[in-house]
Amino acid sequence: MRERKILRIVLGAGCLVPVAVLAMLSAPAQVKGPYFATGIKICEVDTTSAIVWTRLTRNAVREGKNRPLPVVRYKDPKTGNLTDNRRGRADMDPVVEFPNGSTIDTIEGAVPGAPGEVRVRYRAAGAGSWQMAAWKAVDPNRDFTAHFPLKGLQPATAYELLVESRSGQSVSGKFRTAPVPGQPARVVFTVVTGTAYPDQDAPGGGYKFYAQMLKLDPSFFVHTGDIVYYDQLAKTQALARWHWHSMYSLPTDIEFHRQVATYFIKDDHDTWMNDSWPSMKTRFMGEFTFKQGQAIFLEQVGMGDKTMRTFRWGKDLQVWLPEGRDFRSPNNMPDGPDKTIWGAEQKEWFKRTVQASDATFRILISPTPLVGPDRANKGDNHANKQFTHEGNELRAFIASQKNMYVVTGDRHWQYVSVDSKSGVREYSCGPASDEHAGGYTMDQRRPEHRYLNIVGGFLAGTVERADGKPVLTFRHYSVDGKVLNEDRLPAN
Repeated sequence: MRERKILRIVLGAGCLVPVAVLAMLSAPAQVKGPYFATGIKICEVDTTSAIVWTRLTRNAVREGKNRPLPVVRYKDPKTGNLTDNRRGRADMDPVVEFPNGSTIDTIEGAVPGAPGEVRVRYRAAGAGSWQMAAWKAVDPNRDFTAHFPLKGLQPATAYELLVESRSGQSVSGKFRTAPVPGQPARVVFTVVTGTAYPDQDAPGGGYKFYAQMLKLDPSFFVHTGDIVYYDQLAKTQALARWHWHSMYSLPTDIEFHRQVATYFIKDDHDTWMNDSWPSMKTRFMGEFTFKQGQAIFLEQVGMGDKTMRTFRWGKDLQVWLPEGRDFRSPNNMPDGPDKTIWGAEQKEWFKRTVQASDATFRILISPTPLVGPDRANKGDNHANKQFTHEGNELRAFIASQKNMYVVTGDRHWQYVSVDSKSGVREYSCGPASDEHAGGYTMDQRRPEHRYLNIVGGFLAGTVERADGKPVLTFRHYSVDGKVLNEDRLPAN
């Protein structure tokens, strides 16, 4: 097949969109489907491998804002009456209504899947010939997705991608592999949380922060969870999947994820519901179960079976991405040595691999805080009194390590905190948009805070060498790319 030239044009909010992607978004009638209306994701990149995620879609574009959203009301078990106000009751069944004759395939943001075959072509940037992952049928039982593990890649190398369908559609992409552990290298990574669909802030749909991150040319991106928010509308598996379709068909999301390697972490809202755990009982989520949420997450991102993992990026950086939902005890269980968020196996893995690492900087990127401080009414993370025992255990371990820091998502405000007892330093990336910021106020600033800001944006970390010595710099950014806080941390 002949190579396609990839031209670039500007589409809203300064986003550069290739013609291959624009073709998906503009849906010319003469172009045959199926399409790639939910783009691609390049995941789990290390020194020699990556996983490319894609999905085939029936339509070239998402259903627009002129379409209705589903409406959910709750049935009182005593009266049978429907109400919009559940009042915190766990015994009220949800009833989903599709207004104006709409269906799951025609509501706002809907992108129905379609059968077909796809393949991935890839090569080192500038190389003359492509390597090819063989044609593969998308899986109708997994939302018409396909995952392509790429093996045998070269370390510290820029790669080009072309994801193709049998129908002639294609999406271009690019990424960089990690340097080998012995190689000093400049590495830039970015982190965000809380991409709530109602809180988009980019003209034309999506989020401003994506364009600002692209300006930094990040080596990789970490989404710490709360990628989608199932709670109010995901009362079936189909509606849970629709949350992913509506999010990753946004133009800003498509453009960013086709060219930056991403590690996804799940938290409560993209597993099941707020502050959830595996044995939790409620009728609030209707037909949709915790177990189904676990499976859908693995379906919607490029990942193996393990959601706890670690990645090395050259001589000076290693990151750990833990699993915070699958192994946890009930939040309302009395605290003590048997109460856990991480589970015994994960804690053993974490401590063992951290102690075995010779990376200069070691960073735990967590879906929920270890330091905080958090709001007094919360009881879902290691910064809360409900998990004091395990929180103390993990903080003491991290404090015993040289040059180890915590980055956290989940909280809807940016901060830098230093734990008063252990000295562990934690960076909260903050939410994806100003519209999503809140839940804390500046007058709640505590002695632990080194920085506090109730805004949206993202966190960036840069590892590099200055006069031959490793330095880690954290910067908090606004949604418009303004640096709000900077910490320069030379290696000890």
